[in-house]
Amino acid sequence: MVSILAQMGLLILCGVGWRIIRPGGLDADLVRRVLAALVFNLLMPALILSVLWKQPVGLDTLRVTAFGLAMIGLGLVSTWLLSRALPLDDRRLGAALLAAGFPNVTYFGLPLLEQLFGHDARLIVIQIDLFAATPAVLLLGPVIGRRYGEGQGGANGLAWLNNPPVWAALLGVLLNQSAPPAPSWLYHGLDRMAAAAVTLMLIALGLGLSAAAWQRRNLPWAALVVGLRLLAVPWLAVGLGQRMGFTGDTLTQLTLEAAMPSMLLGVVYCDRYRLDTGFYAMVVALTTLAAAFSLPYWQTAATR
Repeated sequence: MVSILAQMGLLILCGVGWRIIRPGGLDADLVRRVLAALVFNLLMPALILSVLWKQPVGLDTLRVTAFGLAMIGLGLVSTWLLSRALPLDDRRLGAALLAAGFPNVTYFGLPLLEQLFGHDARLIVIQIDLFAATPAVLLLGPVIGRRYGEGQGGANGLAWLNNPPVWAALLGVLLNQSAPPAPSWLYHGLDRMAAAAVTLMLIALGLGLSAAAWQRRNLPWAALVVGLRLLAVPWLAVGLGQRMGFTGDTLTQLTLEAAMPSMLLGVVYCDRYRLDTGFYAMVVALTTLAAAFSLPYWQTAATR
């Protein structure tokens, strides 16, 4: 895994380097938004369609979805309980809930699991992302923002239906159940687009890491949230996965997804609802860096 993480780190550093050097005078945040839009609207739907059209979708999908929802719940509840013992202002608590509750299952998890376990691992990632993480963050993100933030925002509970990856997932499941396998030329074309998505995800992740997020006043609580996201939640997830009957590579993949760093999308909710954006960005940076040391441990722990 160390070699794979090093390869991923190189692509992330390319994004960080762009933020510092600004080739062609192009702003890093602008480039990140363009890459994210390309991945979200074209390459990710292609990846989802290629996987769900080909791979079997059934009872295991429900089990993986249930695990994903429980994993998110563990992060949210653990953070809320910690805040009862160590009082925290509302804006930072809202950001902490998002950071600890929602892992970067796709932009970091997909490249890692695909390198470790091959193309078949894409199915686990997509199931957790599309059927658990995406609906949960789009439904609960506004709830957390309105409860702990200062802005009113503009999201609604049905926002998750209005995006290309969800429609690609619905189409993929429909084709899986009622259509013949994809023609070879189409499947390989979708697969090439999916491979590009994985590379651009990591570069976009690096583009989103900013040194401006590092503030000493945020460090103590940021360290606690990092501990929850990278240690406590995956520890609970290992036991949960075993109780749900997962074994072997599937249990390892699910554990690694539970141990991923905080998602980047939370910055959007922090900005929209005036949560503590600087604190959230610092946690994203810290969890992304620290994951290089924690993930190899969880890969081993899941196989014991």
